[in-house]
Amino acid sequence: MLSFIVPAYNEELELPATIAAIQTAADKIDNYEIIVVDDASTDETAQIARDTGAQVVSINRRQIAAARNAGARAAQGDILFFVDADTRINREHVGGALASLNAGCAGGSARVMTDGTIPLWGRVFVRTFCTIYFANNLGAGAFLFTRRENFDKIGGFNEELFIGEEVYFSLALRKLGRFKVLRAPIVTSGRKLRMYSAAKILGNMMTVICGGMRVARSREKLDLWYDGKRETRATLMNRSIKTASNT
Repeated sequence: MLSFIVPAYNEELELPATIAAIQTAADKIDNYEIIVVDDASTDETAQIARDTGAQVVSINRRQIAAARNAGARAAQGDILFFVDADTRINREHVGGALASLNAGCAGGSARVMTDGTIPLWGRVFVRTFCTIYFANNLGAGAFLFTRRENFDKIGGFNEELFIGEEVYFSLALRKLGRFKVLRAPIVTSGRKLRMYSAAKILGNMMTVICGGMRVARSREKLDLWYDGKRETRATLMNRSIKTASNT
């Protein structure tokens, strides 16, 4: 059985497409489940998840590591997929993950691309960051996979961290065996690159780099990741119209 765990906070607009993508990606799988971990949402995230047939686990932590761990505790599957609520996967990712695990890998992830139109500086930033990050064979938090036994061996995600938990998760899995980063990219939201200035994003990144573990352990110092700002329904509709007109 496969378990797809989706941590979510106020994701009523992105979640339907994410769940639909998972359902399509897993439509050849005989037995799978989708678990949405609603971490203190104030919108319709939980109800939307239930309406799609997903199982909902509710917590009140406002922490991505805790949300993923809560989903893993509720999961029945032997193989765990962690998919962010603003991220789209496809059959290639599910098939590639299963093939990697069957070949002896301890876990893995996939390369990343962003959706919609983002500013030029954002495109340069994403390309540069991904080149460096994936060259170090680390997993993107938006999509991670492993077997249940490996997840239990490493103790899941480190709940002392509010950011960078995927790095330590990847490093822990690498101690157990090979870590596979799939070449086919997942598609994740580029909303932060549209909603915030270059100065804001790069400034926050420098705060994390310079502050190290002290900053990573403090939600208050990570407003860019935890302020909860979302694109509006009108913005998403306009983006969909532009995408359709360009295809």
